[in-house]
Amino acid sequence: MLWSRLHIPTLRDTPAEAEVASHQLLLRAGYIRQLSAGIYSYLFLAQRSLARIQSIVRQEMHAIGAQEMYLPALNPAEVWQESGRWDIMGENLFRLKDRFGRDFCLAMTHEEVMTTIARGELRSYKQLPQIWYQIQTKFRDEARPKSGLLRVRQFIMKDSYSFDMDRAGLDAAYQKHYQAYCRIFDRCGLDYLVVEAHSGAMGGSQSHEFMVASEAGEDFVAVCQGCGHAANLEKAMAEAAPPAVPDPPGDLAPEPFHTPGRKTIAEIAEFTGLPESSQMKSLVLVADGKPVLVMLRGDHQLNEAKFGAVSGDPEFRPARPDEIVEWFGAAAGSLGPVGVTSMPILADGALAGRRNMIAGANRDDYHLRHVTLGEDFQAELHDLRQVAAGDRCSGCGAPIEIRKTVEIGHIFKLGYKYSESMGLRVLNQEGREITPIMGSYGIGIERILTAAIELSHDQDGMALPSAIAPFDVVITPANISDPAQREAAERIYRECLSEGLDALLDDRDERPGVKFKDADLIGVPWRLVIGKKLASGMVELVDRKTRRTRDVAEREAAREVRTQKDLSPSRKVTPGRI
Repeated sequence: MLWSRLHIPTLRDTPAEAEVASHQLLLRAGYIRQLSAGIYSYLFLAQRSLARIQSIVRQEMHAIGAQEMYLPALNPAEVWQESGRWDIMGENLFRLKDRFGRDFCLAMTHEEVMTTIARGELRSYKQLPQIWYQIQTKFRDEARPKSGLLRVRQFIMKDSYSFDMDRAGLDAAYQKHYQAYCRIFDRCGLDYLVVEAHSGAMGGSQSHEFMVASEAGEDFVAVCQGCGHAANLEKAMAEAAPPAVPDPPGDLAPEPFHTPGRKTIAEIAEFTGLPESSQMKSLVLVADGKPVLVMLRGDHQLNEAKFGAVSGDPEFRPARPDEIVEWFGAAAGSLGPVGVTSMPILADGALAGRRNMIAGANRDDYHLRHVTLGEDFQAELHDLRQVAAGDRCSGCGAPIEIRKTVEIGHIFKLGYKYSESMGLRVLNQEGREITPIMGSYGIGIERILTAAIELSHDQDGMALPSAIAPFDVVITPANISDPAQREAAERIYRECLSEGLDALLDDRDERPGVKFKDADLIGVPWRLVIGKKLASGMVELVDRKTRRTRDVAEREAAREVRTQKDLSPSRKVTPGRI
């Protein structure tokens, strides 16, 4: 293609609204334009890149026997009500009514619709297993869209669904997707982690996320520096051990002391001169309409997903200030477990074995010294805390680090959540009705592009992997008015096409510096510069990522780019446990 005939609206300055590198560069390189908060138009370059990503995804999905479909984005409420997710999804689900007042939604995923198709079409074990997938636009009523294409309200997703007769079949389908995802992300040139994950509103027994480390991300992953085991913080390593903390010796009884105006863990630590780890943190939560007192070490945070699983209510809420005063006789900041009998008490496992700690006295402006779990109060022990940097891996004992990441894919063993609730049944070999077991597997198409930019960019622009860049090579004659340079550039351009390369000929009548800056900005992996060295039969080959340049013979230029593309290394995956 000829650059002079294309719409590539590059910008020299960074737009003020762009916060992260990928957002800044996608705008500056003319890939995207914002229509509204979290809603973007994909211009020519973005569409080419996203199409190449989708092509890789399709190839790998077809390789595991998946069949492509295309389902409606507009769904009637009834199918989501059947599964129970109409209520669970809350405000994240776009909801609307048609002219007759009937409820609809814009789907953010398609478990329900896929299950209705299976319910209407699958009758016998002879038709299973099945893997169905689509690449389609999804919608999420995101409260705070930000970071360009990373947190949006409309996005493209590859979602696939497996239907099997038993758990062994689901295990096989899950493993197929796991390996296919690794191949997809390898081919897209991404450096990624595979981590154990929490299934959330999707439900199911097991899930893994595919994550790219980036400061632009909003997910946090715990990674063992020894064995490499990884999990997101919602799931992270229930058995990870916090560093040991010494306690005051002796068999001491609780003793109240005055703490005027001190309510936070930090304030009490400063007042007593003892570390936050010597305190108990009291949280009052309401699960299934009933109050629960949760006790954590003072320097630890509650893992909401873990509490939701333990309580059986993922939609739990914090108690209101008036409820706290009614139940405890004191305001938040002075609460503790001693003497509490009106509600269950759940304690995190990190409190087991600890002695003589500080807790609230359930009396405003007072706390208790020398509080010991198991002696001064009783509680159910559970893993409730969020893993923190410096914890020790139970597998190898090495320290755990916390990395900020971007999620690019997620796979779930759904089990029977949808097939059971929506009445999917088939006949087995004995002629008896059974419920098929399901899996669900998603990839964020735009997130692959944005993650690649976050991983590989510099002050001049993006350096995209060749497999997902909009073009493989840009041919840049330094002086398009020079007949020799123009003729050589056109000849090399044709040879690149014959080599199967996606080539862009920069035939604009611009200064060389302008052309070079634009080529760097849009992220094309290689640039062939036709300049003064043409007189000796040579042109310059520039590697965008490494900035290395070398002279190659004009007649070998296209073949050399082809060779470099074929030699482009795939990334090495850091796997989670499966």
